Amino acid sequence: MGEFVRIDTEGGVATIRIDRPPANALARAVSVELSEAARTVTGDEAVRAVVVWGGERIFAAGADIKAMVDYGPDEIAEDVGGLERACRDIEAIPKVTIAAINGFALGGGLEIAVTCDLRFAADDARLGLPEIKLGIIPGSGGTQRLPRLVGLAKARDLIFTGRQVDAAEALAIGLIDRIAAANEVYRVAVDEARTYGEGPSLAYAAAKRALAAADRPLEEGLRVEREAFVALFATRDQEEGMRAFLDKREPRFEGR
Repeated sequence: MGEFVRIDTEGGVATIRIDRPPANALARAVSVELSEAARTVTGDEAVRAVVVWGGERIFAAGADIKAMVDYGPDEIAEDVGGLERACRDIEAIPKVTIAAINGFALGGGLEIAVTCDLRFAADDARLGLPEIKLGIIPGSGGTQRLPRLVGLAKARDLIFTGRQVDAAEALAIGLIDRIAAANEVYRVAVDEARTYGEGPSLAYAAAKRALAAADRPLEEGLRVEREAFVALFATRDQEEGMRAFLDKREPRFEGR
């Protein structure tokens, strides 16, 4: 759909593919196209789950340093704001999202990956937030989403050192959810996404809204959860799920 980002759909699973060789550097145009892609799959009723992928060689190696080196505060604010919006738009997709990580997911690349619900990484993948080594910090959500995912102590370690972790350590600290062979990780992610696509998509969307409120005060989070729970009782999927349970058969969810 764009010069650097495209959408491929197969069996209800949309792949948002970042394609800016050789490193999928996240220039301003890439951020804009990622936002457009996220909004497109959000509005497409035929899409039931989403995979974000950078191709077989690399997920995304972060910002375009050559473009940024001479920027001042005003110029960089537009770039970092664009990537932050892209991350927010991906995070807001009301369908299960999986990042399929080949090669490197560094800096902004990792910030994109952690906006997804799940992360599957190749066994030779490397992940990190190396911004500190450039005299800067993560600027598109890394300091906020990473602690929520791996805890504050481990986030400090990764951000203060700027070091990269391999897939085994990433799995151990909760940064990723599954490891697969490099030539299989994308297909594994698509197959997993398809299982979610066949499930109760409205309930998944409700669960995402409720989970997003988990860092708010308890009373507010409980309110969001309760409202989401109650609203599902106006859906055909809720009736189908419960009828199927009573009939001892597999439910046939329609996303309605």
